[in-house]
Amino acid sequence: MKRLGLIDIGSNTIRLVIFEYSKETGLNELQNVKTPARLSQYLDEDKNMNEEGINVLVETLNSFKKVAKKFHVEELVPAATAAVRQSQNINQIIEKVKAKTNLVIEIIPEEDEAFYGFYAVTHTLNIENGITVDIGGGSTEITYFENKKLKEAISFPFGVVTLEKMFFVDKDHNDKNAIKKCEKYVKEQFESLKWIKDKKVPIIGIGGSARNNARIHQSLNNYPIAGVHGYDMTKKDLEEVYEVLKKSDKSDLKDLDGLSRDRTDIIIPSSIVFNALYEISNATRYTFSRKGLREGVVMTRLEEEFPKSFNKDKVTSDALKYLANEYNIHASNGKQRMRLAEDLLNKVIDITGFEVSKEDRELFKEAAYLYYLGSFIDADSSSQHTYYIIANSSINGLSHKERVKLALLSSFKNKTLLKFYVKETSLFNDGEIELIQKLGVLIKFANALNVSNTDCIESMELIEKKNEFELKVKYVTDPIAEEYQSERQKKHLEKLLSKKLNIIFTQD
Repeated sequence: MKRLGLIDIGSNTIRLVIFEYSKETGLNELQNVKTPARLSQYLDEDKNMNEEGINVLVETLNSFKKVAKKFHVEELVPAATAAVRQSQNINQIIEKVKAKTNLVIEIIPEEDEAFYGFYAVTHTLNIENGITVDIGGGSTEITYFENKKLKEAISFPFGVVTLEKMFFVDKDHNDKNAIKKCEKYVKEQFESLKWIKDKKVPIIGIGGSARNNARIHQSLNNYPIAGVHGYDMTKKDLEEVYEVLKKSDKSDLKDLDGLSRDRTDIIIPSSIVFNALYEISNATRYTFSRKGLREGVVMTRLEEEFPKSFNKDKVTSDALKYLANEYNIHASNGKQRMRLAEDLLNKVIDITGFEVSKEDRELFKEAAYLYYLGSFIDADSSSQHTYYIIANSSINGLSHKERVKLALLSSFKNKTLLKFYVKETSLFNDGEIELIQKLGVLIKFANALNVSNTDCIESMELIEKKNEFELKVKYVTDPIAEEYQSERQKKHLEKLLSKKLNIIFTQD
């Protein structure tokens, strides 16, 4: 296990994030604090950072050092991007910081800043081809990747703070002429790159401005699920946020749910960037990634000490393994339940012919492994805890709809409770709900066949007879608990099969 602290010295904010990594539970965030330092405002016309700006940086770093000490951080890494990188007196800044904090600032080059964002996205989302965009205070990094391999990268020398300075100084945040000029400028910048045009892939937004746009949309639509990592938006959704921002005055913005107060004057430039990029790239959707520059830096550093700790081809399976470990699911029990559930699914499909997609089959298997993980909190309300834990956990590699489907399957108890959970999100149509119920029944029955957690069931055979089905269950050790529970649960399976079910336990 290792604790590492990263101080992200950006143009708009300075943020300390403390991470903990272990092979059992993966990379987790323990602490996240920020201050809106706005370092770019301390750069003069010659790009020299003045004494006041350097002092703000020093004071912030010393404050964050105290936080890191309380968390017993083993390594503290201050990493700077555009505001410090663009400063002509960069050596003076580094020397003064070293003298007054005993910390050595690492300057992240433009190309590395873009790479770290790409690295974090491809290792935490299941998007094979896409465009990442990370708009900070003083620069905007964009990459294009195919099959999770970086193809193109660029850092534009403008961000939300610099765009605000260029077009909105002494004007309202929603001044129509300023907006028009800013839109024209941003589009011209993006259109100068042939590799951005008409790519027809998802755009992945990274960073605080991207997060705020996603949260505003969630708030406008009363979105009930926690978290924004993996949250999808359409072109219409982005435009909805943009229109609300343009119509709102400053007092409205301060009360707009999802918008941080320190971003009210710079949120419109960010929305201009996202909408322009969406239009020029002819994107298929906009997805927010909570994992970006900071995670990219930390993950690449950790890989030096823990090789193969992050696998871009096993994003979801690794994330679910860590979730299972966190809630003490015994691996052999989970695998047995998964094996029985998949075997039962195959047998039922052969007989009934109902179809299950490859994606739903994978979620079904994972749900069988995670079934009732909420019993870790309270056995009497396992279903409720399981649903809310999974539905509201940030799970790498899953979209929000996939995450809720996994929660519904993992928590399945009965039709009534399923309908109650489904109403919360309204993400599924009647056909999807019917399929979730069928798959949930199979998982619940598979759990009944290993309720003692002794892995006593070896195999099953489902035989169709004239008026009933016969399920022959071969066991290797005493299945008293399994016999009792399977008899209790077989009524759900009988509804699925549309016939009576006779269960026979045998050692032959």
